[in-house]
Amino acid sequence: MTVTKTEQNGCFSFEIEGRVDTITAPELEKEIRDCTDKAESIVLDFAKVEYISSAGLRVLLFAHKTMAKKGGLTIKNVNSDIVEIFEVTGFSDILNIQ
Repeated sequence: MTVTKTEQNGCFSFEIEGRVDTITAPELEKEIRDCTDKAESIVLDFAKVEYISSAGLRVLLFAHKTMAKKGGLTIKNVNSDIVEIFEVTGFSDILNIQ
C-alpha cells in the first residue's frame, strides 16, 4: 500500500493505492492519527484501492468517529468491489461516500 498525503486549508487528503489489509491498515491509521488534531476534514481517495479487509474497515471507523466532531470524513472514487464491501458491512450507511 502507498499513501500520498496532502494538506490544504485544514483539509487533509490521502490518496491510497493497493490493499488496505491486516498488514497495511496500521500504517494508514498512523498517517490519519498524525493529522487528526490539525485536520478540519479528511478526504480518502480510494480510486486505486484494490481491497479492504476488516482491519481496514476498523481504521475507517476510527477516522469517521474522530472526524465526526469536526468537518467530517469523505471517501471518494470507490470502485464497485469496495462499494459492495461497504454495503454488506453497513458502512455505506455511516460513511460519507462520494
